[in-house]
Amino acid sequence: MIKFIVAAIWLCVVTIGAVFYSFQSAVAKMDAPAAPPLLGGLDYIKTEIVSVPVLSDGQINGYFLTRLVYMVEPDKIAKLSVPAETLIVDQVYSYIFGNRDLDFVNHETLDLDAFRAGIRDQINKKVGEDVIHEVLIEQVDFLSKEEIRDNAIRRKMQAGATARAMAKGFKDAPAKSH
Repeated sequence: MIKFIVAAIWLCVVTIGAVFYSFQSAVAKMDAPAAPPLLGGLDYIKTEIVSVPVLSDGQINGYFLTRLVYMVEPDKIAKLSVPAETLIVDQVYSYIFGNRDLDFVNHETLDLDAFRAGIRDQINKKVGEDVIHEVLIEQVDFLSKEEIRDNAIRRKMQAGATARAMAKGFKDAPAKSH
């Protein structure tokens, strides 16, 4: 019986010590300065693929395709009266059409750092404050008219071959006998 009472007292002492220790640790964590989150608590907005026709001498030379990720301040982006994605896509189109220095046909002269900085600066200028901190490029492509035409012809040929194979398969299929 004495062992049972000693065990019960020991259990109470250990429980009270654990509770005391947990409260002390919680207070110490609240008093410690909070570590800043990765990149200062910025959010990311990822666009769908943006396809912009590239014009030269009044003709379409191809299409510039890009998927971008924007690092934004969540409190500032929440204050916008238009959806952030709509504003971003609009400014990408405006930047590409308004910038004569961009040459997507000649890939070697395309300065991606200047492209990213230009889009960031144009959006921030439009909004009136620094909402976008960084523009990251997830995907960037240029498809010429010839590449688009070749892909369309290839798809038609594959669709025709598939249709012929299916028709042949139905015609050559053995009839079921009962």
